[in-house]
Amino acid sequence: MTSHLTGTREEWLEARLELLDAEKALTRQSDAVARQRQALPWVRVQKTYRFDTDEGPAVLADLFRGRSQLLVYHLMFGPDFKAGCPSCSSIADGFNGIYIHLANHDVMLWAISRGPLAKLQAFKQRMGWTFPWASSAPSDFNADYAASFTEEEQAQGIEYNYQREEPMPATRETIEHEHAVQAGVDMRTFVRERPGMSAFALEDGVIYHTYSTYSRGVDALWGMYPWLDRAPKGRNEDGGVWWRHHDRYPER
Repeated sequence: MTSHLTGTREEWLEARLELLDAEKALTRQSDAVARQRQALPWVRVQKTYRFDTDEGPAVLADLFRGRSQLLVYHLMFGPDFKAGCPSCSSIADGFNGIYIHLANHDVMLWAISRGPLAKLQAFKQRMGWTFPWASSAPSDFNADYAASFTEEEQAQGIEYNYQREEPMPATRETIEHEHAVQAGVDMRTFVRERPGMSAFALEDGVIYHTYSTYSRGVDALWGMYPWLDRAPKGRNEDGGVWWRHHDRYPER
């Protein structure tokens, strides 16, 4: 017998209608935040960033591929990684199927990582992904957009998610530890890469940075969580890290 609250269909409907009011208010607030996000001032990109892609060397303007908008997911895959971050990989699983729709709506979506292109290509093949994925190894792109940090910066404290993080202690057993194991690196190396997304616009040959978000700011882009938030037990994460690369789950 369940320990959860139970009731009649009439009681359920009464509670559901009350929840509906809250959901509608949240939707209206989300719409308002989206308008505020789009009203941010644009900042002209001054540097010429260079990337390695499946088609060869490229600069940032090339990634637009004729569109006026570019969305970048900063996928955690550093130079020493053997696999992508499991969390980032789960997010990438979700957008793998939608990038083609965005591309046909004037928006290019790319993943960009610091790892060498050959490693990214091998992992992309393993995951069965088809979205475009570039290596930013030839440039400071990841560092400039607060998605990668050096060992020296890590020792001194970094600016991430628009706030300062104190220097990382020598030992730190957190959720990142299990993710680091799955990515094939030690934890300090792992957390020198950080998740996030950035948006850019191209107008009259000029590229502008329009938006970036980090940490839990990418929750809304993580396809499995909106579904879990509507499941009977919600995110149900009391047991800690449960997700992994999609080819590493036991068969059922």
